[in-house]
Amino acid sequence: MAGTGGPRLLSGGNPQIAKGYGDAVVQAYIEAMPGWKSGVGRRLDALITEVVPGVAKAVKWNSPFYGVEEGSWFLGFHCMTRYVKVAFFKGAHLSPLPPGTSKQAEVRYLDIFEDRPFDERQFSDWVRQASALPGERT
Repeated sequence: MAGTGGPRLLSGGNPQIAKGYGDAVVQAYIEAMPGWKSGVGRRLDALITEVVPGVAKAVKWNSPFYGVEEGSWFLGFHCMTRYVKVAFFKGAHLSPLPPGTSKQAEVRYLDIFEDRPFDERQFSDWVRQASALPGERT
């Protein structure tokens, strides 16, 4: 989609998608993710949807957000130059802790690189745990 009249790619190849709510806007973001990152986006979305049926979805600040209800988010992801960065907004409460630290005390990250498969079972467990916590209000 990018380069064919689709969304503009920002720094790191992150698609510029207007703020919106629902599955359609998240799918538009995923479709616009460049190269291999689009496949990662599709897989993340599928795993999250499988673990949390009826999950609320939105795109805010050019990133997909997922929550148990609209306005209360437990996870988001973003395209970086060489990887996809998954943010668990209350990740400091997950066990085991996601590997990436943040300047924000409660946020933890998982970075997914093209040539390093991520542990889907562990990711799904983190999603299960994160979705049971109070979400980040935005």
